[in-house]
Amino acid sequence: MYFLVVVGSPFVIRVQIALALKGIDYKFIPESIANKSELLFKYNPVYKKIPVFVHNEKPISESLVILEYIDETWKQNPIFPSDPYQRAMARFWSKFIDDKCVAAALKSVFMVDEKERKKASEELSNGLQFLENELKDKFFGGEEIGIVDIAALFIPLLQEVAEFQLFTKGKFPKLHKWSREFSNHPVVKDTMPSKEQQFAYFKVVTEIFAALSK
Repeated sequence: MYFLVVVGSPFVIRVQIALALKGIDYKFIPESIANKSELLFKYNPVYKKIPVFVHNEKPISESLVILEYIDETWKQNPIFPSDPYQRAMARFWSKFIDDKCVAAALKSVFMVDEKERKKASEELSNGLQFLENELKDKFFGGEEIGIVDIAALFIPLLQEVAEFQLFTKGKFPKLHKWSREFSNHPVVKDTMPSKEQQFAYFKVVTEIFAALSK
């Protein structure tokens, strides 16, 4: 069992947290955004992106898909609710985060064009308001970290690494408190790559956005 990753990628960190919560050992195979390997092309020929999780020589790609596979394969410390409706809602909000928050957050931090950055910031603020309203407990998953919390790790990570105020205590008090609780969770703290590794990843992301804007 092995895991193709780019160190510092939030998509990769999602899967690493799930594996750590479940106590699963795996082989770590580093990849490069700029220099993609033949192994990556072999295991993810459709999107040619990380992360790719390979179990029994069967590859699974896309971080949210991988998280669901892990939870269904290893039953200990579940990250999805057992109730069918709550499970469906967890899928809904995880996808909402990817569709409405992740892309907007990246653009609001790294987009060169000021108008595009402002538009993305407004979209992100709208998305965060929905999450603020949805957060009812210590975590989105209740008293323990769940799939929605793992999906939402982009928010505290970008806030800290990019030193960019995606949200404030005054505007989003519940999300602000959640981000502190999540970041201080022992498994999350132990799993997070170093600041230097995260900065290196986001430096490449910045360069990609700069190239796209030309």
